[in-house]
This record gives sequence, structure tokens and C-alpha cells, in this order.
Amino acid sequence: MTDLFGQTRDVVKDRYALRTPSGFVPSVLPGWRNVVPIVQISPGMGADFAQIQITFDKNGEGRGNTGANQYLVYVLEGKCVANLAGKKHSLRVGSYAYVPSQTDFHFAQANAGTKLLIFEKKFVALAGYEKPAVLVGHESDIQGQPFLGNKDARLQVLLPDHPSFDMAVNIFTYQPGATLPFVEVHIMEHGLVMLKGQGVYRLDADWYPVREGDVIWMAPYCPQWFVAMGTTPASYIYYKDVNRAALPS
Repeated sequence: MTDLFGQTRDVVKDRYALRTPSGFVPSVLPGWRNVVPIVQISPGMGADFAQIQITFDKNGEGRGNTGANQYLVYVLEGKCVANLAGKKHSLRVGSYAYVPSQTDFHFAQANAGTKLLIFEKKFVALAGYEKPAVLVGHESDIQGQPFLGNKDARLQVLLPDHPSFDMAVNIFTYQPGATLPFVEVHIMEHGLVMLKGQGVYRLDADWYPVREGDVIWMAPYCPQWFVAMGTTPASYIYYKDVNRAALPS
């Protein structure tokens, strides 16, 4: 049903944005066919990265080369086969693949309705460290660690905490009533998707109810805080930039 009077939960501001599935508009991306791409976050919003959702139709596929960018691909729904730098990997819900810059990729053999989440960022090398290689894993292999000692707020770190990586992607899971321990204000930029559950997110000086499927962008130094609400756990997957100098070279 169409909302009356132009109502929407979507909010786009200079320092943050809340995107909801009811406001998603399909795009067309080079190299992808028989898919529905949704560009959820991009430099057009003010971000320094892109966040994209890909939904496969029958015989859908995506083929190309990452070029100067790097991808973290996470399977939200369904399954597919990823050919990365000439090696095939079977991916299912909860699988993720890090695809370095200058790497050939081909995503195919997907069930109709399979959904991928892609975080895309320009790779910034660090002198003295080799560029990371292709990495494929599954969230079930990463044990959630209590965040700052809170067993009801657990963090799964998907990519190695190593200076060669300039991006991090984590999954945060909260038991009902659990919160971030304080209002965070930091240099890292975030892109985020609610995976399950619901809660309230503070963005800058505003508070928003959020639920499964919602997308959030947070610029550097945007005050942020979250509380899980309801009767089931809430979780989200999020991106941040890490391990590089505060001033561009």
C-alpha cells in the first residue's frame, strides 16, 4: 500500500542517513545482469565508500575487476558461487568474501532471490605491508566476543585486525535491552545494515526506531548510540575505515 501524504522513514542529512526498504530504488551497474542493484550509500550522499545490495533474478550474474577498489561481499539470503582470481567458492547465507583491488570476480549460479551486500572502498596501501589476498569465510566460524566486557553485546570481527587492511567489517549482536556502552564519536565512517531484530539508533542529536533491512550511514564524528528493543536479539553488520593516517598523503 502506498503511504499517504508522502510519508517516509527515510532521512538523509549532511552527517548521517537512514535508508529503509520502502524507499529503495533500483539502479543499473556495469558488469551485472539479471539482478536488481540498490545503491544504498555512495559518495553522492557524502560518503567515502559505497554500499550496494544485489538481488539475483534467474540466471543473474556479476562479472568484472575491482580496479582500484576492494570489496567485502556478504550473503544476506540464498546462495551463489564466487569465482575470485580464478578460484571458485561456494557461498551461502552468512558467508563473506574479501576481494582485493585489481582482482577479477564472477558471481553466478545463484538461486533467484539471493541477496548480496557489498561494501566497496578504494584501497589505500600502507608502506611496508603487502596487499591483502582474497579471503573467504563464514560468520559461524567467528566467535562473538563481549564488547568492553558486556556479554549481552557481542562483536564478530570478520576481517583480520592487521595493518595491511584499511577496512573492517564486523557483526554486532545485542540481547534485548543491551546497548552501546556510551555515545561514540570517532574518526571512522560507518555503513550499516540491520540483519535482525529492532531497536533505537541515536544519530547526531536525533533518535530513530530501526528494524531488519534498514540501512544507516554515519559520517566521521557523527555521535552514535544503539539500544536493542523487543523480545529477540538485534544484530547489524557494519563497515568502517581503519589503520590509515588521519591526514591524506
